[in-house]
Amino acid sequence: MTSATQRWTMPHEGGPHERLWLAWPTQGYTLGETAEDAETARRTWAAVANAAARFEPVSVVVHPRDEDTAPHYLDGSIELLTHEIDDAWIRDTGPSFVLGDNDALGAVTWVFNGWGQQSWAQWDLDATVGPAVAGWAGAQRIDSDLVNEGGGIHVDGVGTVLVTETVQRDRGRNPELSREQIEAELARTIGAVKVIWLPRGLTRDSETYGTRGHVDIVATIPSPGVLLLHDQRDAAHPDHAVMREIRTALAEATDARDEPFEIVDLPAPQALRDADGWVDYSYVNHVLVNGGVLACAFDDPHDADAAAILRDAYPGREVVTVDARPLFERGGGIHCITQQQPAAAGVG
Repeated sequence: MTSATQRWTMPHEGGPHERLWLAWPTQGYTLGETAEDAETARRTWAAVANAAARFEPVSVVVHPRDEDTAPHYLDGSIELLTHEIDDAWIRDTGPSFVLGDNDALGAVTWVFNGWGQQSWAQWDLDATVGPAVAGWAGAQRIDSDLVNEGGGIHVDGVGTVLVTETVQRDRGRNPELSREQIEAELARTIGAVKVIWLPRGLTRDSETYGTRGHVDIVATIPSPGVLLLHDQRDAAHPDHAVMREIRTALAEATDARDEPFEIVDLPAPQALRDADGWVDYSYVNHVLVNGGVLACAFDDPHDADAAAILRDAYPGREVVTVDARPLFERGGGIHCITQQQPAAAGVG
């Protein structure tokens, strides 16, 4: 059966996984300017991979230059696959996995262009990661002409998709496409029935070194009809106003079942700034694994409160926290460096 006749749906992240994918930090700003910076990056990526390996198989894409380095940090159960890469944000550079008829595994290979052709980004190699991962996974490729990243979408598994105006309709990504055209492509590729457009993302993520508004630090859907929403409670932080605007947009929203959402506030950390300005630290940026939640921690008084909310949102799952400050200093979080592959019956 071809992708033209398959009906594809992106399952909820909390469904059964075959494995979790990561890429290994290899150069540039991700490793930083000093040996100490590089050590911090490697240990942080490894902490996420090793935590995930307690729950499910893990595969890590490694640049040839790092084949001898990565094994010193990673659990011996983790599979290493060699491929030239520019960066280590596999949520964005890798494919979005979907399931088709009879649970056939598909992989949507979006166009990746460095988060909207950012002047600081390199993506010649990263643009090839999606097809490579799809091949390793044995998935049927669903090629898309839409410039998009996995961090720019969140789904509930029953047809609802969260996106932001500043990502999918970014002039550096899809300048010629209307909302309707984008929605049609999301329907074809990931089974979107209802696309909810948020007006923008968080402040720092909208600045020079951000993604221009990825949804995966703003809101997520832990189960159909429920939203976990980033809640910046300090009026001094510009995201306080941003989230008020987003909350207003969501107040009248309904999901693919035409049901309103129950909004659960996930408080932002108390920390407001770092050396580079306003932070976009967010507990929303967690990833689900089989039987667990890998959650961001920030050595912050709100860490424990956020973990408790996540336990309630995902009953029966163990919540494991990893210090995500080194990730956010480099432009993302735990969800951004991971990509789940759902369990599938076979390839269509």
